[in-house]
Amino acid sequence: MSDSLPTLWHIEISHFSEKARWALAYKGVEHDRRAPLPGAHIPVALWLTRGEHKTFPVLSLEGRNIGSSDAIIEALERRYPDPPLYPADPEQRRRALELETFFDEEVGPHVRHLAFHEMREDPDRLRAIAEEAVPAAIPGALPAAYARTYTSLRWKSGDAEAAAVDRVKIVAAIDRVEQELGSGDYLVGDAFSVADLAAASLLYPIVAPAEGPSSAEDLSKGIKRFREPLVERRGFKWVGEMFARHHEPATAAAAA
Repeated sequence: MSDSLPTLWHIEISHFSEKARWALAYKGVEHDRRAPLPGAHIPVALWLTRGEHKTFPVLSLEGRNIGSSDAIIEALERRYPDPPLYPADPEQRRRALELETFFDEEVGPHVRHLAFHEMREDPDRLRAIAEEAVPAAIPGALPAAYARTYTSLRWKSGDAEAAAVDRVKIVAAIDRVEQELGSGDYLVGDAFSVADLAAASLLYPIVAPAEGPSSAEDLSKGIKRFREPLVERRGFKWVGEMFARHHEPATAAAAA
């Protein structure tokens, strides 16, 4: 890997990592990628950020290790201002950042928890995801057992009451998208911004757009059932539209 390129430390299936990947791709920033084993990424993140962050994404950029997707986008916006993700108008910028925070805090964690919760009830899908994330040298059923244990300890994925709250929050997120869109195509103003990127990337594990990291066929059975009454809603379709219009192919130089 080239030391001169930015390096994104990420998790392949993470929608917060997807938010950072999308921002890098949208701005056409060539970069390296590194994806440690899930679970092992926690000490790596703590080491990179000197204890400030314990999860990915982390972006190594010009001698700095920047944790959290919102801070990564802020740094990219300063270093690579074109094309912009922050609206030029101060009021629109304030609204866009407010919406980014809403989707980061009120939607992203619930999507993640529900995805892991439903995956526990779909052993075939859990096994497939685990085998993608865990080195091939680990044999047999160990990858799935590792994934089940890790998600239980890290995210309390077995909590059915929390999953019920997740579903309510995700439907409310679709409501919020539709409310903010009004008669327009974008959440703020008439151009793609950080608000659209945050909403679409953090909802991708539910919508599974064609241009996203995974397809609808990859979804767990529980997520497929949950999304059935949502697929014809404007907010649901809008996520796919944002990926189709603005999700540029990745410009990662390498991955490890």
